[in-house]
Amino acid sequence: MFGSTFSKFLLVLLIVGGLNWGIYGVFGLDAIGWLLGGSLGWLARTVFIVVGLAALALIPALFTPCCREKHEPGAP
Repeated sequence: MFGSTFSKFLLVLLIVGGLNWGIYGVFGLDAIGWLLGGSLGWLARTVFIVVGLAALALIPALFTPCCREKHEPGAP
């Protein structure tokens, strides 16, 4: 699933969002909002929207089969 450049980009966005939530949970600091001029600023809100869209775009990955190695007959 994460072989394409687009999928990797989506995954990076989700990691950024997850780190932001972790920083918020531990320190009470919205890092994205702080870096981009406040949580209600248009730039920070745009990042939040893009991260949310990345999460929506990756939902189908939960229901697709994982890449499995092809085992040849007789191989352990």
